[in-house]
Amino acid sequence: MSLFGTTTGFGAGGTGVFGATTTDSHNPMKDVEVTSPPDDSISCLAFSPPTMPGNFLIGGSWANDVRCWEVQDNGQTVPKAQQMHTGPVLDVCWSDDGSKVFTASCDKTAKMWDLNSNQAMQIAQHDGPIKSIHWVKAPNYSCIMTGSWDKTLKFWDTRSPNPMLSLPMTERCYCADVVYPMAVLATADRGLIVYQLENQPSEFRRIDSPLKHQHRCVAIFKDKQNKPTGFALGSIEGRVAIHYINPPNPAKDNFTFKCHRSNGTNTATPQDIYAVNAISFHPVHGTLSTVGSDGRFSFWDKDARTKLKTSEQLDQPITACAFNSNGNIFAYASSYDWSKGHEYYNPQKKNYIFLRNAAEELKPRNKK
Repeated sequence: MSLFGTTTGFGAGGTGVFGATTTDSHNPMKDVEVTSPPDDSISCLAFSPPTMPGNFLIGGSWANDVRCWEVQDNGQTVPKAQQMHTGPVLDVCWSDDGSKVFTASCDKTAKMWDLNSNQAMQIAQHDGPIKSIHWVKAPNYSCIMTGSWDKTLKFWDTRSPNPMLSLPMTERCYCADVVYPMAVLATADRGLIVYQLENQPSEFRRIDSPLKHQHRCVAIFKDKQNKPTGFALGSIEGRVAIHYINPPNPAKDNFTFKCHRSNGTNTATPQDIYAVNAISFHPVHGTLSTVGSDGRFSFWDKDARTKLKTSEQLDQPITACAFNSNGNIFAYASSYDWSKGHEYYNPQKKNYIFLRNAAEELKPRNKK
């Protein structure tokens, strides 16, 4: 065998310093890879609701498709089905009973996917791409809420081609979240609107943005009584705002923190500042995850105002994340988010969805 043969430390199968056992930059956290990931950037992830036995993961992508995987108890993933739109899929959500999945697309439509029959039918239409979709389950009605770049927020009974209600917005919808009876929408121009959903959805309050740069993601959090009480808002400037709707002391209770930044400090050397692409709250502990264009995920305790963990850096941005219903699994998607423009797009680069055991790492610091 020659010096440069495969048995040496430099070889393809070697275990030496330069061998294949060095950290793999596409999966530095050594998490479980979901089989058959989408063929283009992954825009959204959503786990099945607690009413369903088992864990099913839905992912939407810029390849116009939405896929469903079963996540088995041993961590293995089994592709179950997929559906197509005629444009990129920007958002997905589940019905509360887990029988339907709703998908929103750049093709200006939303669809209802019946998982039992594997049939999808259009249930909503906008004049522009639909950026957000959420299932609203109220005591006296249930519907789908869609936010669009046509500057409207619409509510749909899935059995009718016309919306139950259409509310105008001042700007395009960039991100939204729903935890009944509250909805929050963040728009272009740094607009923030809170809606109340009881009886009939209506605008509750407009809020001056606590962030100075473009809104990218928003997630509602609950209080100890399990009621929605505020939201976390992420921007493209590596910053998250924690904002309570009715805080006892707004100046003290509301705050922002920096994240997804690297290298220098603000003073001495310039910092690399990345977008916060997604935020998810842990369903049990109320702690949160953020994922960014820097290719890292971080876990935070907003009440103690501390960081719990930051991942190693992946070799491409993290574009979406989600917890499963009991908070044991953290899913995150690694794919290009176009944050550096088209010249950094590599169509040969594979997209990944990873699954991580999140049971321990998201416990608040004081709860050992």
